[in-house]
Order: sequence, then structure tokens, then C-alpha cells
Amino acid sequence: MRVEELLAAARAGLDRLSPAEAAAVQASGGLLVDIRYAALRERDGTVPGALVVERNELEWRLDPACEHRAAQATSHDLRVVVMCDEGYASSLAAASLRLLGLHRATDLVGGFQAWRAAGLPVRP
Repeated sequence: MRVEELLAAARAGLDRLSPAEAAAVQASGGLLVDIRYAALRERDGTVPGALVVERNELEWRLDPACEHRAAQATSHDLRVVVMCDEGYASSLAAASLRLLGLHRATDLVGGFQAWRAAGLPVRP
């Protein structure tokens, strides 16, 4: 399998969201999770209220049954929107969260760059 096929398979199981839809989920109590690495966050800023969890820790921090979970990881029913820089790694990450039972996990089409281009809030 090629990475393009893996990405397509991951996305087939997701209801991916636009920046405006992701903002609405966050506003209604859903969790926006920023998986970008530190250098990108330092360069471009962050989304106010987003939980920052680098990709290599994501499953441990979001699994509600894990002793290393983030305080926000309260339930498998939690609405989670994963955001990377451009919307590629986030699709694979969201699919991985679904395998953990987070059945409402999805990702942001276009990632942080689309969020910023849509004029949504960014903190330096």
C-alpha cells in the first residue's frame, strides 16, 4: 500500500470539517487538538483553546482509559477535531483515534493553514 492509499482509506471513514465547522465544534464544547510540532506553532501561532498534543503522544493523551490522558479526554463520545499544518497527518491521526474508540474523531480540511486563511482566531 502506498501512503496516498493509506490516506484515502483513513479519510473514507471521516466526516472531515471545514475551518468554520471546526470552529463551531470547538465553540459547542468539542475538542480541537493541534498536533503540529513546536517549530510550526512558534512560527505560525496557535488556536486559542486548542489542546496542543504533538503527534507522537496523541493516542496516549486522548484515550479516556489511559492513565496518561489529558484532562480533556473524558469520554469515547467526545467530539475531537485533529488539526495539523495542512490537513494530511491529521487524517491519519483521526483514523487512529477512531481505532481507540473515539468514534466522533475527525480532522480539519487544510489544517492550521486553512484555519488561519479563513480569518479564524490565531494567537501569536
